[in-house]
Amino acid sequence: MIMVKKGSDKLILLMVILQAVLVFSCREVPVPKPKGYFRIDLPEKHYSSFNDDGARPDIPLRFEYPSYGTISSPSGGPNGPGWFNIDFPRNKARIYLTYKDVKGDLASLIEQTYTMNVKNHITKADAINETVIYNKENRISGILYDLKGNTATAVQFYVTDSTLHYLRGSLYFESEPNSDSLAPVIDFFRQDIIHLIETLKWK
Repeated sequence: MIMVKKGSDKLILLMVILQAVLVFSCREVPVPKPKGYFRIDLPEKHYSSFNDDGARPDIPLRFEYPSYGTISSPSGGPNGPGWFNIDFPRNKARIYLTYKDVKGDLASLIEQTYTMNVKNHITKADAINETVIYNKENRISGILYDLKGNTATAVQFYVTDSTLHYLRGSLYFESEPNSDSLAPVIDFFRQDIIHLIETLKWK
């Protein structure tokens, strides 16, 4: 018969407790899964011509716009001639467009655009990146604004020939701003805005 001393009993008990702690500490702790977003199906890129037939004399320009979008306000917008939109109901998106005659007041038009489309969103934006637009051949210059963060609008722009023509635009979604879930859609329509600018010609 093996005799166990009292001191040994304490040592054995301590080893059992230590072993139990080690076993239970190795168990995986459940961690909640990160929030996911629904997959967004986007259409293939196809473009149509706007105003080739001169149906909008109040908008003396032409460009290519996505064929999966529709031009609204065909006879002038609620604020007078020169207001029109490209609607994307499937994605609850809209590009608001406004044409203005410069009339020797280019600085005022640029200031209005900055105030309406950029300055009003500064408090919500994490950052605002500006890309200079310049196309000497088509007499186009301007700025493309990318607003980062949960802003109501993510992409803004204005283009002009500096003497006669001025066009501004802004991309909006009919949903609560969420830059993470909307990121692929924003990038998709940003490409369409760039295509619009690249194909723009004044009349």
